[in-house]
Amino acid sequence: MVAFTTGNKGADSTTLPVSYADVEAAASTLKGQAHRTPIMTSTTVNERTNSQVFFKCENFQRTGSFKFRGAYNALAQLSEAQKQRGVLTHSSGNHAQAIALAGKLLGISTTIVMPEDAPAVKQAATRGYGAEVILYNPLETTREELAQSIAGDRNLTVVPPYDHPHVVAGQGTAAKELIEEVGMLDLLLVCCGGGGLVSGSAIAASVLSPSCRVIGVEPKQADDAARSFYSQTLQTIHNPQTIADGARTPSLGNITFPLVLHYVHDMVTVSEDAIRSTMFFLWERLKIVVEPTGALAAAALLEGVVSAPNARIGVIVSGGNVDLQAIGKL
Repeated sequence: MVAFTTGNKGADSTTLPVSYADVEAAASTLKGQAHRTPIMTSTTVNERTNSQVFFKCENFQRTGSFKFRGAYNALAQLSEAQKQRGVLTHSSGNHAQAIALAGKLLGISTTIVMPEDAPAVKQAATRGYGAEVILYNPLETTREELAQSIAGDRNLTVVPPYDHPHVVAGQGTAAKELIEEVGMLDLLLVCCGGGGLVSGSAIAASVLSPSCRVIGVEPKQADDAARSFYSQTLQTIHNPQTIADGARTPSLGNITFPLVLHYVHDMVTVSEDAIRSTMFFLWERLKIVVEPTGALAAAALLEGVVSAPNARIGVIVSGGNVDLQAIGKL
């Protein structure tokens, strides 16, 4: 069971790169474009945790994850000249698909740098939305450097998967919708890779449910954010090995790191076994398809890493893009 902290509130929020006003603006941009995803409950989960749990199911979002929110919001803000030149991003899959679809909707050509071991279902979907996919070997190449090189050669605008103010603001609309629909929360659990979703969600919660504690959850084998949170120094893990491919980011970003320190109350980690068991539990009990990264936040609660009896708890299920042919390996 986690011992709650009060967060690191050292920075003045007026100096931070994203505010709640940005989340509100993103919500307006996304109206009619992003799905207002369902919120599910489970009597079994409530009894097991002795709390009232609300699952915000971003696995039902367009492209199968919350990433569409940030991607569309960021591309919609581009100048006409930038839109005409096209954009490039690097992603293991969910942001790739989101940028590809957002580009298709907005008439912007998209190029995606993806690791060659990215799930086949995510590669196929990204190409299906019309993007050019460039694969690389993550053991030999740093995706950020490769992306910058290609973008420079082709004069493309880089829209990173999390370290971008419009991306963070877009992701925050998921928590905004959750709290608007179910009311005040005592606790909000959010998966963490590069910190876009957890920081955006924490910004929304700080205004809409001020007493709510926001906790980020990442794999033990990719715990750079937890290390960064507790040391208050940015930590990096190169190519972390975890089944939660959406959390294989090397570190928090220059934008998300200060936001996490200011708005997030705690960071915890969960094991690979906990991710697996929670993913299949959600499949079997809630009857929803959830990918490993999408099960991170729920794993912290269902495996007892975080315990808050008699509390109202929000859990963001971040995505459901599972390669069904790889289920046997999991």
